[in-house]
Amino acid sequence: MKLTKKSHACVRLEKDGRTLVIDPGTFSEEDAAVGADAILVTHEHLDHFDEDRLRAGLEANPGAEIWTLRSVAEQISAAFPGRVHTVGHGDTFTAAGFDVQVHGELHAVIHPDIPRITNVGYLIDGGKVFHPGDALTVPDQPVETLMLPVMAPWNKIAEVIEYVREVKPRRAYDIHDALLTDLARPIYDHQIGSLGGAEHLRLTPGDSADV
Repeated sequence: MKLTKKSHACVRLEKDGRTLVIDPGTFSEEDAAVGADAILVTHEHLDHFDEDRLRAGLEANPGAEIWTLRSVAEQISAAFPGRVHTVGHGDTFTAAGFDVQVHGELHAVIHPDIPRITNVGYLIDGGKVFHPGDALTVPDQPVETLMLPVMAPWNKIAEVIEYVREVKPRRAYDIHDALLTDLARPIYDHQIGSLGGAEHLRLTPGDSADV
């Protein structure tokens, strides 16, 4: 499976000539979803969900479909009739040849005064890749490659390190990193890499790796 990092929280997975895109939001490239056969969206925040980017992907491929949770599906189902599928925790489905399991229900706490929204994570091909969205969800099965939200208004580095320790992946790739400056990256790289207990890796947007 080929993993390509896009800006911020968006990633592309390619296998057997088909492409799955997760979370093409406003911080991602305008064409982040173009070329996708299937698109997954973890939650409704704009840095993960952008209707214009979804529309670009679906118009480029009339066979492309979207899987997402109810709060997002309700906003876009009318615009893309018959192409939006609603999923929730515990669901399993196949999208563009990828086997997907849904894990998690709520976004991480940003502040006690801010109501928590729904959020789901996607476990791909039996644990090959896990994208948690904006939560520190721990799947109930082994994970090979964890997409690790390293910097967000809702987390701190101690929580990120403990999350890697709890999930115990073989490797963790940074996502949710648009707000992380180049000055801070070496600090995050050192601390997560030395304390997380897994190989810690980072891809520049546009770069790829085999997983």
